Amino acid sequence: MNDTTEDNPIDQIMEILIEQGFGGMDQAMTILINEAMKIERADALRATAYERTPERQGYANGYKPKNVKSRLGNLALSVPQVRGGVEFYPSALDKGERSERALKLAMAEMYIQGVTTRKVSSVLEKLCGLEFSSSDVSRASEMLDNELQFWRNRPLGEVLYLMLDARYEKVRMNGSVVSCAVLIATGVLADGKRSVLGVDVSISEAEVHWREFLLGLKKRGMHGVRQVTSDDHSGLRAALPSSLPGVAWQRCQVHLQRNATAYVPKAEMREAVAADIRNIFNAPNREEADRLLAKTIEKYSEKAGRLAVWLEENIPDGLTVFALPERHQRRLRTTNMVERQNREIKRRTRVSGLFPNEASLLRLVSAILMEVSEDWESADKAYLKMKAD
Repeated sequence: MNDTTEDNPIDQIMEILIEQGFGGMDQAMTILINEAMKIERADALRATAYERTPERQGYANGYKPKNVKSRLGNLALSVPQVRGGVEFYPSALDKGERSERALKLAMAEMYIQGVTTRKVSSVLEKLCGLEFSSSDVSRASEMLDNELQFWRNRPLGEVLYLMLDARYEKVRMNGSVVSCAVLIATGVLADGKRSVLGVDVSISEAEVHWREFLLGLKKRGMHGVRQVTSDDHSGLRAALPSSLPGVAWQRCQVHLQRNATAYVPKAEMREAVAADIRNIFNAPNREEADRLLAKTIEKYSEKAGRLAVWLEENIPDGLTVFALPERHQRRLRTTNMVERQNREIKRRTRVSGLFPNEASLLRLVSAILMEVSEDWESADKAYLKMKAD
């Protein structure tokens, strides 16, 4: 398809809106996006149409038609093509595909709750003003599954810091309702940005499941891990030595602080104990943290013996982070980094309540985490500064 009109696109849009009002929004948006894509192509080529300039990086190569279903209706777009070695894909379409993925996710969530393809078609038609056949819905669901599987199995690279977590969701299995573990791995990459590395659903957090999960990450190319941060999952701790030998383990300080409460014999002591533990964690270095820990153990050895023993056995697991650069310590001493993604998962899974099978649970959680990960990876600002100022 070639662009032959000489009219000013803004004039065309105004004329359509004057004549049709809101009914012409789809046509107006089509013209606007087409123009935006042409401008972006010119920027990528470093030359406008027919312009002779030594800065030119390639050549325009016509247009390719593409129909995009949107909230405004069906948009018949003309996607600019290029030749001559330069790579180009319009960012407007890239963002549109993210919206299209959100629409697929909505379909998936309806499937999870047992909605038939006919009812899904009806709901989407009312929401978007577009007609969706049952085959469209089935095809979109299959495409979503393939996309999510590709994302879960994508190659990995250098991961400096790894955070591991698990949460439980109710799943119907063999006629019974069971709690299935959702295993999630989040990492900080060499550029300081975060990425959701992997997710899997298993019947428990047993060592064998964590071991298979971690070995799967390594098979996909994960390497260079300096520290793992997690809560005290027994199966995970048992799997780490064989899956990631030699990698330091940091126990989440927030969870340690909470766990300590169970060993405080009197309610009136809780505030003082919490303050003592915070002082240990906030020490300027490992030597000072060890000194404060020894002092705290001695302080409670007589009036709270069980607490003193617990402190001696468990608090050192929360001090591993002192071996890292100081600028990284605060963000890697807890699993707070993954709290946002867990809140989003909980918000979405709470609607479903009970999943019909493991596949439906994995589908929904994967789609949520893929969006979270893409937001992290495309952010302008890194999560950690990799070089000192």
